[in-house]
Amino acid sequence: MADLTTPSAWTSLINSSLDPSIADDNGYKCIFDEDFKYVLLPVSYGIVCVVGLFLNLLSLYLFIFRIKTWNASTTYMFNLAVSDTLYVVSLPLLVYYYAMEDNWPFSVGLCKIVRFLFYTNLYCSILFLLCISIHRFLGICFPLKSLQWGHVRYARRVSVIVWVVTVVCQSPVLFFVTTSVNRDAITCHDTSSKDLFGQFVIYSSVMLVLLFCIPFLIIIICYCLMARRLLQPTRGMSRLSRSKKKSVKMIIIVLMVFIVCFLPFHVTRTLYYSFRSWDLSCQTLNAINLAYKLTRPLASTNSCLDPILYFLVGQRFMKFAGSKVPGKPPNEMALGIVPNSQLENSNDTDTLSKDVKS
Repeated sequence: MADLTTPSAWTSLINSSLDPSIADDNGYKCIFDEDFKYVLLPVSYGIVCVVGLFLNLLSLYLFIFRIKTWNASTTYMFNLAVSDTLYVVSLPLLVYYYAMEDNWPFSVGLCKIVRFLFYTNLYCSILFLLCISIHRFLGICFPLKSLQWGHVRYARRVSVIVWVVTVVCQSPVLFFVTTSVNRDAITCHDTSSKDLFGQFVIYSSVMLVLLFCIPFLIIIICYCLMARRLLQPTRGMSRLSRSKKKSVKMIIIVLMVFIVCFLPFHVTRTLYYSFRSWDLSCQTLNAINLAYKLTRPLASTNSCLDPILYFLVGQRFMKFAGSKVPGKPPNEMALGIVPNSQLENSNDTDTLSKDVKS
């Protein structure tokens, strides 16, 4: 049992809650002052729900009703929007749960589904961002190969594979996640029961490597090679063209969004799970518990940032609501980009394709 002699700044016996996952799973009896999360999580999840639902429904409307012919990037972005929408519609349950101070009045099945949707959206977002990044990489660095591998039919097959892989990999969450009675309340854990916690940590570690570390490494490599290509001087031009500058900015923006949304969550979650398995002081446990709770809303904000990326990547995205946009800027060929119009004869498709690759 852990020593309870911790500074009052870290623990509180008044208006505090015993962290059920730590107390039940590992025998720690540290009392944490978690009042902050009963304000932070409902407010943050509520904002993500409202903003994310509006932006993703708007994006789905444009994808379905305004874009007549899709290209590879459109396909990946549409699937990303579907994933985000499925997640944000589950957030009202979490808003109510945390507003009621960790009291889950719904069924065990709903608890499992809500946690499952969180992780499914998390890793679907990562994998579809990976697909978009590879598609851009091929268009800039290997434009001839992108004619073949950038075809929409391949993007559809890859999208199906992403969904299948993510659902299969996250299906154990439905087995691990459970509820437990804590005093007069029912807690909806995002981990597992005490006897399965060791297996859950192993499972989470495997998912960390397969669905976060490897895709993140590939994205970094692709963007480094893209930046190297874009920063090369173009014959007859002493400065970076406008399109090249925009492409470099987009690389930086996507990487920053990826790092802000996904990296802090995975780091703090890994530390949180590891520290729960060790007999550490209440100070240390409370610090990592605080960090983990703070990064969970960050991971959810990708549902709001993904639709914004659609507009940043394709500045003419909203023009799909109007007439067709005329053709290709002359400096695009300087980027080594072969337009998808050679594959799909649609001005609508070319517009989004150019913006995505530029």
